Amino acid sequence: MPSLSRRHFFGAAAGMAAIAAAPRLAFAQAPAAAPAAAPAPAGPFAVPPLAYPFNALEPHIDAKTMEIHHDKHHGAYVANLNTIAKANPQLGTSAIPDVLGNLNALNDDIKFAVRNNLGGHANHTMFWEIMAPGGGKPEGEVLAAIDKDLGGLEKFQTDFNAAGGRQFGSGWVFVTVAKDGKLAIETRPNQDNPIMDGKRALLGNDVWEHAYYLNYQNRRADYLKAWWNTVNWSKVAERYAAAKAGTLGV
Repeated sequence: MPSLSRRHFFGAAAGMAAIAAAPRLAFAQAPAAAPAAAPAPAGPFAVPPLAYPFNALEPHIDAKTMEIHHDKHHGAYVANLNTIAKANPQLGTSAIPDVLGNLNALNDDIKFAVRNNLGGHANHTMFWEIMAPGGGKPEGEVLAAIDKDLGGLEKFQTDFNAAGGRQFGSGWVFVTVAKDGKLAIETRPNQDNPIMDGKRALLGNDVWEHAYYLNYQNRRADYLKAWWNTVNWSKVAERYAAAKAGTLGV
């Protein structure tokens, strides 16, 4: 497999150059307006547009955090991936679960960078999708699975928040879903994704400081509690059905 040299890739990524180079995606700020179309990506990977304005999740997640998180942080992962794909075009033509589920097949020169950046791309693609203004409650099969596997909604949210609070440094707290529909709460460091362990994420919360620090500073516990007001349970139900059908991607 062709690959970038370590010297070339890490030199290109040094000092936040990727963030500065990431494409800026513009969205309308008025709650009633739809986000503007994103510019054409500079490679096979692109930041998915939000289905809601940056300020739609306030007061739980502020507009500036959403803008920086979506455009700059997610944009940096995508910019890095497109840089790697210039010398490794097969990366852009393979399904994301196939790559993340078989990282050992990658050349050593790009394995670490792909793990971090493709993992970050997958995690954030899921993250934007499972949030929406208005909150709500789980229903139907998802609620039944929460009751059966996680001890009910209140216990589940308490345990999920506790797991997210215990995650040392940067990482994610996920609810993973097996093909039989069984749920479990798991954490991952950095931008690791459950796909790397042959699993799928039903939902997940980003506990990197960039997800909450502007508004919550060091109060991660407050962010974790407030975040439940943003969960799009209708989308979670769709993901649950897809996971059981074996069709859930990232």
